[in-house]
Amino acid sequence: MTSRETDIEIGAREKPTQGVSETQIVEGKRSKNGILLRPQPSNDPNDPLNWPSLEKYSTYLTVCFFAFLGLVNSSNFTVAIVPVAKEFHTTTVRAGYLTSIQLLFMGLGNLFWMPMMRITGKRPVYLASLLLLLVTNVWGHFAGSYNSLLASRIIGGFMSAAADATVPSVVADLFFFHERGHCMMVFHTAISAGVFLGPLINAYIVQYAGWRWMLGFMAIAAGVTFLVGIFSIHETAYKRDEASLESPESGFGERRSWWQELSLVRGYDSEASFWKWLGNTLVLLAYPPVLFVGLTIGVFVGWNISIQLTSARVFTAAPYHWKIHDLGLLSISGFVGAIISFFVGGRLIDFIANHMTARAGDHPEPEFRLPAMIFPAIIGPMGVLTFGLVVGNGKSYWGAAVGFGGLGFGLTAASNVVVTYAGMYKSRPDSTMDAYRAISGEVLVIVFVVRNAMACILSLYIADWIKVEGIKNAFGEMVAIQYAILSLSVILYFWGKRIRAWTATFGPSNKPFPSSPLFNGRASERGSSFSPLFSQNTHTNSL
Repeated sequence: MTSRETDIEIGAREKPTQGVSETQIVEGKRSKNGILLRPQPSNDPNDPLNWPSLEKYSTYLTVCFFAFLGLVNSSNFTVAIVPVAKEFHTTTVRAGYLTSIQLLFMGLGNLFWMPMMRITGKRPVYLASLLLLLVTNVWGHFAGSYNSLLASRIIGGFMSAAADATVPSVVADLFFFHERGHCMMVFHTAISAGVFLGPLINAYIVQYAGWRWMLGFMAIAAGVTFLVGIFSIHETAYKRDEASLESPESGFGERRSWWQELSLVRGYDSEASFWKWLGNTLVLLAYPPVLFVGLTIGVFVGWNISIQLTSARVFTAAPYHWKIHDLGLLSISGFVGAIISFFVGGRLIDFIANHMTARAGDHPEPEFRLPAMIFPAIIGPMGVLTFGLVVGNGKSYWGAAVGFGGLGFGLTAASNVVVTYAGMYKSRPDSTMDAYRAISGEVLVIVFVVRNAMACILSLYIADWIKVEGIKNAFGEMVAIQYAILSLSVILYFWGKRIRAWTATFGPSNKPFPSSPLFNGRASERGSSFSPLFSQNTHTNSL
């Protein structure tokens, strides 16, 4: 047992969970701190839950760094639209397409990479995606025309999407339920850093080395990460539903060697169906809660990209006359807002949900998360409005920075609320079966597709919008749209149970799933990708 992170204590009893009978997990393996392990690990030394911490975190941190690179790559041209427009003799509006359309295809790429993980496993997908991120950035670096550069961005966005919605499934593979909160925080910190600090990095590169080296830097970073990933990213797919918890360690094979861990075919599943998975996932577009989550995050991300594109046009001209690297410094305020939300917003959200749960006789409901939307609903849109008024009146950039920080707070806090809401959403109000948890991987894919599609549409027309309405009016209308979408949370709060019952009549949540892996140690699907990631007390600030 020296390779494992847990002590086994058989016969330890605990108070039954709400809706779970006395016969379910009254004994089992516990952590060194006495926490009952969920899901229960097998005695297989090759079970990812039994891997040493070094092996777990080398895989996970490499994947999270890839997620950081993916978000840096998606936002890099927000600070380079002016020099790109000059070099290719085009408009700044068309130069903005390099960001907007790339975002759209990054969202659509999730529909390709997630089912590919079902077929090939996770290791080959991440390595292939990293290699393609390198290739497409080399292509963009040497692009001789605007159309060639745009094509490299579209393909690069699609191919780098493996760093997006797929990551939470790795958390489910590697970590126990009580560990997933801080692990997801690492992921969300990585993507927040990519969204807000990516423009800072790219702005300095554009200022002092030219926009082409922005792509060159990304190619080098992707190449180095690919080389590291060859040795650090291990295959986490594991057929937990076929592993017996009662079998002793001697009943399993020996621990795989270092060389065997480098295999690219160990996660292959000949029974997995790409088109079946895709069809079942697309049905989720008809689930109002899933659509609500995507629209909510999408409007925040869309205004974030819109602010960055507007900043590149406004602050480099009169009366500000900024240099390009100054645009990157402005993005720090958004990151500060996100960090404040991590440490303040999350606690407030949990406090509200726990208080409402206690008042309901310790019977948690997904809708108890939604009242916490009041915080991002006030701070986020007001941040957008503040930015628009300051820039529209040519006032001090400090006001614009405060507004951008408010948006950063709202984006992160809103993501925390709505993704956790969808993750713990039960389609059958009177059943212990939590169907949205069971298909949390699919839910995240649709959420990210909707998010990126909406962000693309909003940022695509921001320049023409401002040209017609003016900055102040345009940003005021943006806030109105944001409030219209945020108000949907009120509808879900009051009628959520009825909507759950309706979504249980069709699509993936109407199909029978095995018992929750929380209680029997078995994943509902291969590789634990469907394992529940979100609990009432787990922060999941997905962007």
